[in-house]
Amino acid sequence: MCGIVGLFLKDQRLEPELGALLAGMLGTLCDRGPDSAGFAVYGEETPGRIKLTLRVPQGFDFEALLRRLAGVAGALLKPTIRDTHAVISVPAAKESEVRAELARIPDVDVVGSGRRMEIFKEVGRPDGVAARFALEKMSGTHGIGHTRMATESAVTTDGAHPFTTGPDQCLVHNGSLSNHNAVRRELARAGIRFATENDSEVAAGFMTWKMRQGASLQQALEASLAALDGFYTFVVGTESGFGVLRDPIACKPAVMAETEKFVAFGTEYRALVDLPGIAAAKVWEPEPAQAYFWARH
Repeated sequence: MCGIVGLFLKDQRLEPELGALLAGMLGTLCDRGPDSAGFAVYGEETPGRIKLTLRVPQGFDFEALLRRLAGVAGALLKPTIRDTHAVISVPAAKESEVRAELARIPDVDVVGSGRRMEIFKEVGRPDGVAARFALEKMSGTHGIGHTRMATESAVTTDGAHPFTTGPDQCLVHNGSLSNHNAVRRELARAGIRFATENDSEVAAGFMTWKMRQGASLQQALEASLAALDGFYTFVVGTESGFGVLRDPIACKPAVMAETEKFVAFGTEYRALVDLPGIAAAKVWEPEPAQAYFWARH
């Protein structure tokens, strides 16, 4: 029942509007997942640095945290603070030391990391979550989002999508996996760590595991067809683009639209109707068991 949106911009002139467009798409699907929401936005990178998206409780002392981290990483670029999340930029060579220091601080969670990816997620109606993080003001080349109706785990921020288990990589999922516990055990033995009991996090972990072995995103998506049992639609974000995969039965709804300016995905067409030029778009339903991928060149 969950809702998924994805938007990949081909036209650089639309990049300042990415957040506003994505927020509109996400808000349209509130009724498909009213308990929590999240999104990933791929924006500008700073050479030699890694972005860490942190989540903290309301009222947390960010200034004290930043002073503490500056002692480990040296000068930090000015952080971006959005409600309960903060994006900090650290030297890539210092990332492991910063993560070790963060692990010593209660109530601080690393939500995501990468050169370009920022992830935000919280409990609440999707339109409210988007407003809390000022999604409409964000810019970038592409982004994905999710509205959740919890069916297999509790309504918590940890259980909200997107899930990430690798740099600049995240996944949102509509559906249910029947063999996720068995796959989780196999991936844990291979060194993939999990923070929740959510089946979607297992799917994200599987993609990361395959790509660590040298697979492309398309190859990882195709491999999941044999490894993951259930009914699902996956939308996966990477540093360069995003991919889509439906299970072989394809019982979960999905629609895509493409113009010379963008590629968009929505669980329902109504999530796409306000995109610029949608009336002239090629609109289609993605085929079962076929991996699609669009990337920056």
